[in-house]
Amino acid sequence: MNTSSGEQEDLDRLYGVDPAEFTELRKELVAAAKKRGDKEAARTIGAARRPTTAAWVVNALVRADGTATDRLAEIGERLRAAHAAMDGAKIRESSAAQRRLVDELVRAGFAAADVAHPSATLRDDVVGTLQAAVADPTVASRLGRLEKAERWSGFGEFGTVTAVGPAPKAKASASPKPPPVQPGPDEREVAAARERLASAERAARVAEQTKTEADEALVDRAAALATARRRYEKVLETVSAAERALSVADADHSEAEGASRAAATALTAASAALAEAESDLQRLAASTDNSS
Repeated sequence: MNTSSGEQEDLDRLYGVDPAEFTELRKELVAAAKKRGDKEAARTIGAARRPTTAAWVVNALVRADGTATDRLAEIGERLRAAHAAMDGAKIRESSAAQRRLVDELVRAGFAAADVAHPSATLRDDVVGTLQAAVADPTVASRLGRLEKAERWSGFGEFGTVTAVGPAPKAKASASPKPPPVQPGPDEREVAAARERLASAERAARVAEQTKTEADEALVDRAAALATARRRYEKVLETVSAAERALSVADADHSEAEGASRAAATALTAASAALAEAESDLQRLAASTDNSS
């Protein structure tokens, strides 16, 4: 499906912000896409999911380091070629290079996301995502717009050194001794152990789901808090501006009152002078008439 450059820019911008700002920005971008008549972009952007913390860290990494995706892809190609050739030396060499690269990028990702003290779970999710990008090119292609942590679930792990080649010959022994027979576990013990394992796996899944929901709720609350804080700051700015306007108006009013009082005094003086001038004029007119 073809996508517009505006849609791509909007998605890059959306997955580049802090998860706490994701939902609000998504609404703004959907509204902007609708306003410019791009319904397809509005649907695509509206369907975008807020990234988990681990996905956000990896997205921040690839934005801060433009070579990260290519370097992960390159080490993945080296590992696949080494496994295909069954070359034990190259597998060990490439696996060690992969571990060094992943360690370097994990540190760079937390630095880019400004996460100073990541939890063990968060670190494990970021490591797993980068390893998945090494193993699967489709994961690598999504770096920068990841919605959740990834985990390589294929057969084997590129991060594990696999021995390749003939097994070393055992030294001949004049009188090899058979290994001691160990008593096998009771079937009931095996069944109980399996049940404990299944129960532990179920509890782990429930705990993981609970943590995911709690993390999402925390992000929602953080977003609401950020929105409320911005509104509060805007209200404070409005109040501050109103107080300044009131102060100026009060000063202007006081100045106008002073001018009014001065004008009233001047008017009183002018009225008295006018009355005195009129009286003098009448007196002079009367004197002129008498002398005639």
